[in-house]
Amino acid sequence: MSLWRAAQAGLFLLDPETAHEASLRALEAGVHPRAAPDDPRLGVDLFGLRFPNPVGVAAGYDKDARVYNPLFAIGFGFVEAGTITPKPQPGNPRPRSFRLIADRGVINRFGFNSEGHAAALKRLAAHPPRGLLGVNIGANKTSGDRIADYVAGVATFGPVAAYLTINISSPNTPGLRDLQAPDQLAALLDAVMDARAKLARKVPVLVKLAPDLHDDDIAPTMRCLTDHGVDSAILTNTTLSREGVTDRRRGETGGLSGRPLFARSTQFLARCFIETGGRLPLIGVGGIDSGETALAKIRAGASLVQLYTGLVYEGAGLLPAIKAALVAETVASRAPLAALVGADAEKWAA
Repeated sequence: MSLWRAAQAGLFLLDPETAHEASLRALEAGVHPRAAPDDPRLGVDLFGLRFPNPVGVAAGYDKDARVYNPLFAIGFGFVEAGTITPKPQPGNPRPRSFRLIADRGVINRFGFNSEGHAAALKRLAAHPPRGLLGVNIGANKTSGDRIADYVAGVATFGPVAAYLTINISSPNTPGLRDLQAPDQLAALLDAVMDARAKLARKVPVLVKLAPDLHDDDIAPTMRCLTDHGVDSAILTNTTLSREGVTDRRRGETGGLSGRPLFARSTQFLARCFIETGGRLPLIGVGGIDSGETALAKIRAGASLVQLYTGLVYEGAGLLPAIKAALVAETVASRAPLAALVGADAEKWAA
């Protein structure tokens, strides 16, 4: 672990995208710590799946399904590959990722850079997942029929993924967030659920939303998800807000993640939990960089949590720290993790 921490520090000498690629290559080469078996108290049963622990890797890290098995070996309870588009596309021009070191945040405008469905599917066939692998699917920037792109994603990855995530909340593909509007969302989910019904198995379908939805849109959006039988919502993607950001790069175009997103995304999570009465399982993501912030997401309404930017700043030690904090909380409260979900939702929603 000490060698891994040193390597993590060295990555800050590189630009963010080069550092990211270096971390992927290290994982591909087997250069990473290996976790001990999880404490049984960390197990979570959700939408027909048994998660060994509630801490996952958010989409964006393993975009093209290259390192999911090393991430399972490190000890993540689940990994979400993607976002993967039907056709390969380069994404937006570089530079397109910016560290906001003083704020412990990142701005990115990658624009769904992806090697496409075929390349990811080939990797999955060659290296079967040794854990719960979700696949985050998206639409090509130049697609003439974005709904058809999502249907293609369901057909391609539904047979091999533990779950699918419909990503309609990236701010870096023009017009994509329009699919969050209730009428467009209903049309999309009609098509997605029809595609799922044609599969040999009922793969769980999740939807990832932006934290920038207006408060008045929460109720109709949640109702649309539940009416269509969506299994879970991932809350949230990056934000266009720059509230509280002090770094000189705050003016860069793109979505903001990391610590500055934490309060905004957690409040949104809590409001969605209250709106659904806790009946729709939620996955909390945005600004988790400690055991305390992971626990706060759970108490705000998340049954599972995901990390990405926190790993950039805290390194591989963040995962065991979060697990230890969650186990300690179950001991202190004398309650299972499931009993803590949403305990502070009213406070966070205020």
